[in-house]
Amino acid sequence: QVQLVESGGGLVQAGGSLRLSCAASGRTFSTLTAAWFRRAPGKEREFVGAIAWSVGNLHYAGSVKGRFTISRDNAKNTVYLQMNSLRPEDTADYYCAARGASGLRFSPSEYDYWGQGTQVTVSS
Repeated sequence: QVQLVESGGGLVQAGGSLRLSCAASGRTFSTLTAAWFRRAPGKEREFVGAIAWSVGNLHYAGSVKGRFTISRDNAKNTVYLQMNSLRPEDTADYYCAARGASGLRFSPSEYDYWGQGTQVTVSS
């Protein structure tokens, strides 16, 4: 089993930045693929970005590419989502997810473990 705990959400003005953290326990991230998803009010959960932990391969959704950056800290078993140039349309609950297999995947159904989510609100 893997437990994921997100933190770092909050309220920020448009153009601002936030960094989300996702701490894993129960199993090391080195054997997992980690991803961030988000769900805006009234919308489906959507893929934000993913990292293949062991090799560092990354992929981002087009809507965040160039603004968001995923990184990892092996020693802390934590993955981060640095969000810059935030827009009101980035407002959502953000979720960390992990899967016990290699390979980047973009569908929520491909992920086995989920955090509780952290809220991000971007004001205009």
